[in-house]
Amino acid sequence: MKIFKLALITSIISVPLLFCSCKKKQTQAQIPVQNAISLEITKSNHAWYYFSNSNYHPVDRPQNAPLQAPKPWTETIRISSANNELGTQNSESKAFAIVNRLGILSFNNEEINLSQDANIFADRTAGNLVFLNNNPVFSVYKSAFFNDTILAADYKNDSSSHLFLLQFDPTAKISYPILNCNNISNKVNSEITDFYWNGLEWCCSIKTISDTKNEFSYIRFKPLIPLLALSPSTAEGKVDIQECDVDFFRNCRVHHNYSDSPDRIKKLLSGFDTKLPFIIEVKTAGGSSPRIYENSVTGSTEKELNAKAILSASWSAALFEDGTLFLEGALPGKHILRSGKTVAIRLPKLPVGYVYSDFVISGTTLYAAWEESSFYKTGRAGFLQVNLERTLYSRLI
Repeated sequence: MKIFKLALITSIISVPLLFCSCKKKQTQAQIPVQNAISLEITKSNHAWYYFSNSNYHPVDRPQNAPLQAPKPWTETIRISSANNELGTQNSESKAFAIVNRLGILSFNNEEINLSQDANIFADRTAGNLVFLNNNPVFSVYKSAFFNDTILAADYKNDSSSHLFLLQFDPTAKISYPILNCNNISNKVNSEITDFYWNGLEWCCSIKTISDTKNEFSYIRFKPLIPLLALSPSTAEGKVDIQECDVDFFRNCRVHHNYSDSPDRIKKLLSGFDTKLPFIIEVKTAGGSSPRIYENSVTGSTEKELNAKAILSASWSAALFEDGTLFLEGALPGKHILRSGKTVAIRLPKLPVGYVYSDFVISGTTLYAAWEESSFYKTGRAGFLQVNLERTLYSRLI
């Protein structure tokens, strides 16, 4: 991941900025802005949490969380995917986060719940959160490169072990399978390592594992009945499956030009210097797979900046890896911030080697995932909880 550099922000940004820090005397580089508003995130309106091997726990700051041996990101307990359900301007939408190797986090404003299931999460990589009719759906697989259990004899002979697509029931707080890999592929000992859903059609990458070699194949499918009505035992004959090739799959995952991004995103980042290269993953609350937009700059020697964004019913937000959050609109039941102008918020500064990786907003509470990152490995990980009611609405008019 690339670390976002504050000094790179253009001096023509015309949005108010909230400079936030954990300590009153801590100094931070300032983004050059006009009409800046200086506010501070205090102990009363934010809290840190870290993941252990079994749960999440409070901590005073990320660097004081217990040490975790760095592991490949596919094997690490970390937030791998997150998004809001579809809400309205006056309703407090719930939000969800997939915690790799651990379970599902449910956020309902300041209420946090972790739903675990060792049979699903303990030795699988989990992610790709999407929504069908506002129901959270995600995928799991075993990484053959790092996971020895995938070659176990009982695993190879048991098609039910090759889980693929699951639904999370927020009321019952359980996850249950919709499709297994064998429902859409006749290749033995295969795992679906990635998918893209555009709201109508699913496109999947299938990895077939053997003791001597690994092979990739690609399919696209559409359920012939509502997908949520399926289960691995009832799916036969109810899914339309077509083979495709790697180019088709890559086209589904292509990085689109930033100039083609939604108008709400361009408005949100209108003060951002488009002469800088960056990549932004844009999610729609309660929606399908995110689309990725890239702002390439010919001849630039700067590293690409990375961000995640969510378009909700009444607000838009984007979070960069250093903790710079752009927010516009109105949170549920609240007035429009700054008469519709973008607000830039600096979340507490992370130590060197740490990044903010994803986020959601439930009601007036922000949850931002953080992790200790080095190349393809992750060490400590957790999330930050921020009360935006106190941070924003008690101070901005």
